Amino acid sequence: MGGVDFDLLLTKNIELRAKYDQFRNMDEKDLEILRLVQRNARMTAEAISQDVGLSPPAVQKRLKRLRETGVIEKDIAVLSPSRIGRDMTIIVDVILERESRRHLDEFKRKMRNARCVQQCYYTTGEADFMLILTVQDIKEYEEFTQEHFFDESNISRFKTSVVMDRVKVSLDVL
Repeated sequence: MGGVDFDLLLTKNIELRAKYDQFRNMDEKDLEILRLVQRNARMTAEAISQDVGLSPPAVQKRLKRLRETGVIEKDIAVLSPSRIGRDMTIIVDVILERESRRHLDEFKRKMRNARCVQQCYYTTGEADFMLILTVQDIKEYEEFTQEHFFDESNISRFKTSVVMDRVKVSLDVL
């Protein structure tokens, strides 16, 4: 049959159906709650309840479900990079020499552990990865490139763009 792994396809189909069912089971109140907490994760159930027209216990129950099902991944504090001495934002396109699973996993692991990497995306197109970094200065970025790019035999090349102005920064989904 051409090497098709039907068990894998069935597993992926079940996973996709579970995600679809999870979204389908959300109602407008869930979406209203999500819109509020993605802008301010510190809102109390009481404050949310006033905005969405539910009781505080009902809001708490919905928030618990949204967290347990992974719709809400994390409650975080968004820091101002410039207020903590990370004045430069740099976007880097990285092209790998080889894209074996081992090489991809190794690069992903290194980027997860690199302190200045704020976001890392495995992408289609010309670049294999797109990185967003916050650094103190160009010297710190140079040190990063020396450690992660120049000393790495699997990096074919990389392209750097220095951000001039943060026009919009958001992780909002809704």
